Amino acid sequence: MSQINIKHIANLNNDCLRGLEFYKQELGILQERLDEITSKNTADEVTQQIEHFQNQFLIHQNYFDELKHLIHSNDEKIEVQVLQNGVFINENTAVEHENIQQQYFNEEKMFNDLRHEFNRFAAKWM
Repeated sequence: MSQINIKHIANLNNDCLRGLEFYKQELGILQERLDEITSKNTADEVTQQIEHFQNQFLIHQNYFDELKHLIHSNDEKIEVQVLQNGVFINENTAVEHENIQQQYFNEEKMFNDLRHEFNRFAAKWM
């Protein structure tokens, strides 16, 4: 089994964790704007969209938490392997890291798409 140096992986994991923190803060701001729209509009069309965005925000919040957990779990595996092998980790752990990275990038794209959709909605109803 080949081994991979961990310096790059540690930096990427830290970048993802910082990104998740940023998106969680952004989600809080979007929720505040949604609450403002909710207090000003009661039309059926608006309430349906409000419910849609509330559901989407909850889904993304949960996924942010799940990704954060996966990253921390991957970091723990890396730490154990580094203690055993020096500065290298097993290829399986590196592949797991790559899968988590891809999940993060996919989530980042989906959240940004949602944010743009919400901003269009907010511009119409604020």
